[in-house]
Amino acid sequence: MSKVTCFFAAIVLVVGISPVCAEAQGQIVVTGEGSVFAVPDMAVINMGASAEADTAKDAMDQTSDITAAILDRLTEAGVVARDIQTSDLNLSPVWSNRSSANTRPTIDGYRASNRVTVRVRDLDALGRVLDAVLTDGANELGGLQFKVSNPAPLMNEARVRAVADARAKAELYADAAKVTLGPLISLNETGARAPQPQLTNMARMSDESVPVAQGETELRASVTLVYQIQSE
Repeated sequence: MSKVTCFFAAIVLVVGISPVCAEAQGQIVVTGEGSVFAVPDMAVINMGASAEADTAKDAMDQTSDITAAILDRLTEAGVVARDIQTSDLNLSPVWSNRSSANTRPTIDGYRASNRVTVRVRDLDALGRVLDAVLTDGANELGGLQFKVSNPAPLMNEARVRAVADARAKAELYADAAKVTLGPLISLNETGARAPQPQLTNMARMSDESVPVAQGETELRASVTLVYQIQSE
């Protein structure tokens, strides 16, 4: 190979490697988090009824009667049809002798369950609604969640705070490392969530109007920013 060819090969090699080295050594990567607290204005309840009977029809009829009473009660409480949806309908046999290796399992009866998911927008009436459906025969409560009906503006505020938090960290690190923070290279949202408290224990129900505490809901966002270190 001639000297000229070797010279150009060396240039290509340096040019190909140097950007990678600069990228590895010239960036500041930070993660920021932001959160907003809000008072919920809506509750979502998963409730229903279950029953056992000798026949599948009797089991399903019993749960259907209870569910119909629950739906009527919800309508009387002002819950509109679009806020009520069947979420689970199940029918299964009740077995006996399944633990015995020498005896063939037999069906002793059937268990049916019917659950509905309900959105309650009048939180002042929530305790009375729960008490009423329990009185009508509801014996399954899958959970209660407090939510914000329009979370988008709150989530956007949480995102703004997350970016500000990440920017402040980047400036702090740059100052500590005695370098100059350069332009923003990339911004990625790494998480956005709104955890809600849940009530799932039937033992907390009372004979009077069910006491509930809505508290506050936290909406949280996180972002990752990548900054270039400014060359002096």
